[in-house]
Amino acid sequence: MHCDIYKFPKRSEMYVYIARPDYPNDTDEIKDWLGVLPKDLRQSLGEPKFLMHLDLAETKKLARVNKDDVIEKLQSQGYFVQTPPSDVLLAQAQARMKDGQDKRYD
Repeated sequence: MHCDIYKFPKRSEMYVYIARPDYPNDTDEIKDWLGVLPKDLRQSLGEPKFLMHLDLAETKKLARVNKDDVIEKLQSQGYFVQTPPSDVLLAQAQARMKDGQDKRYD
C-alpha cells in the first residue's frame, strides 16, 4: 500500500496519510489527493504541506502509530489521521489558553 503523508502548520504534530493504491500508475494527471477527506476536517486543518511518499509494504513499523491500523483505514476510507500524543495536545491547549489570557489583558 502506497500513501502520501501531509502535515498542517495549524495542527502541530498532526499528520494525514492519503491512500495511493494505484501508484505509480496514477501520476499521469494532477489530482486533489486530499479530496478524500471530509469537507469539515479538511477546512479545519488549513493549508497542507506534502512531507513524503511511503510504501507501507516496505516499511517495518511506524514511529507513533500501528502500521496495520494505518493500512486498514487507508483501505476502508482512503485516509488516516495521526493525531498528536496526549502530552503534545495538552501543551498546545495550555499555550492557546495562555495566549487567550494574555490577549485579554493587553
